[in-house]
Amino acid sequence: MNKKELVDKVAKKAGLKKKDVKKVVDTMLESITDALAKGEKVQLVGFGSFEVRKAAQRKGVNPQTKKPITIPARKVPKFRPGKVLKEKVK
Repeated sequence: MNKKELVDKVAKKAGLKKKDVKKVVDTMLESITDALAKGEKVQLVGFGSFEVRKAAQRKGVNPQTKKPITIPARKVPKFRPGKVLKEKVK
């Protein structure tokens, strides 16, 4: 499911206009992104949590030249599903 399909489905289920639902979805995603950019954790009870973790520096190989390279440390967003989501997916 992509964002457009999500908006369509939510609009139909909630009986709302697609443009209103799209605005809410866009605002929600922007708010989550902003919080993660600030280093905050976002918890949606029953769904899961988003947080930023540090990925350590590591060794890699350039696929074009086959030469070893060092991949620098960085921050990466991670999602951990909540209990309710895990149970529904089973």
